[in-house]
Amino acid sequence: GKHVRDELITNEISGKFNNKIIKDSIALSQRELFHKEELKHQQKIQEQKNSRNTLIKTFLIFVLIMTVVLLFILYKRFKEKKKSNVIILSQKEELQQKQMEIVDSINYAKHLQDAILPSKSTIESHLPDSFIFYKPKAIVAGDFYWIDKVDDKVIFAVADCTGHGVPGAMVSMICNGALNRAVREFNLIDTGLILEKTRSLVAEYFIESEKDIRDGMDIAICVLDLKRNNIQYSGANNPIWYVRNNEIIEIKASKQSVGKTPKYFPFNTSEIQLKKNDVFYLFSDGFADQFGGEKGKKYKYKKFKQFLNTISSISMNDQKLAIAKEFLSWKGDFEQVDDVCIMGVRI
Repeated sequence: GKHVRDELITNEISGKFNNKIIKDSIALSQRELFHKEELKHQQKIQEQKNSRNTLIKTFLIFVLIMTVVLLFILYKRFKEKKKSNVIILSQKEELQQKQMEIVDSINYAKHLQDAILPSKSTIESHLPDSFIFYKPKAIVAGDFYWIDKVDDKVIFAVADCTGHGVPGAMVSMICNGALNRAVREFNLIDTGLILEKTRSLVAEYFIESEKDIRDGMDIAICVLDLKRNNIQYSGANNPIWYVRNNEIIEIKASKQSVGKTPKYFPFNTSEIQLKKNDVFYLFSDGFADQFGGEKGKKYKYKKFKQFLNTISSISMNDQKLAIAKEFLSWKGDFEQVDDVCIMGVRI
């Protein structure tokens, strides 16, 4: 009996032990499995981390390369801009130098042109009660005024040559020379004949040219004869106005210019018997053609005529000041359109 009990106890212990071994081995194999799964999971996370790191590294390398490329482009642009700035600066200096040279030569041309205009003393001795309002558009002008004396007759004129600025000034020198020759060399005193001769002389200057130069001048020319107490007038496109008894009277010009024209006819010579205090006005088209006022329109001849009539009774110097003021206030901020020349003579 004891033997059987011992055997039973031994079997039970051995069974429990075997159970424990089985349980332990199951637990161990479960742990190993779990550990393997854990390792796999860790490996997966590590792989994900590695691929993310690789991606970040690749992106950073790309950004770095792009930054370097961008910096290189910017540097190249900067160098090019610096180079072009140096070129622009030298070109600017060169242009300024050339502009200075051009302005200097035009200023010198003005001295030459001023030399052909009658001096203040000539004007005062030949036409003591007169004014000249002379306002070139540029430094030199196509407009000029002209005065000469032959015996006891005073010849005076206002001329407007084709163009303004340098080309206008060049034409004015030719026309001025032709006028001088017509009076001094050909001894002409009739205004119509002076213009006839001036036209043929101007045409002569240009006739040799192969180019068809149609340049010339519009002019109002008068001969004042105080012995016979009259004024002779001829005009090429430019009329004259005179004020008598507060009324302004126009003497029309021939509708042709002085120069090389395809068809021309003799210039009319008008004669006016003088009365004391008559005021004569000779002018180019510059004043009437000036844009200005509130609406930016032309001043026009009608308005110009009325204006001269209203100022005709004041002193000649005050008239000149009034004309200067009127021109500036009308012009305002507008650019000057053309040369302006107005001569007033009181008898």
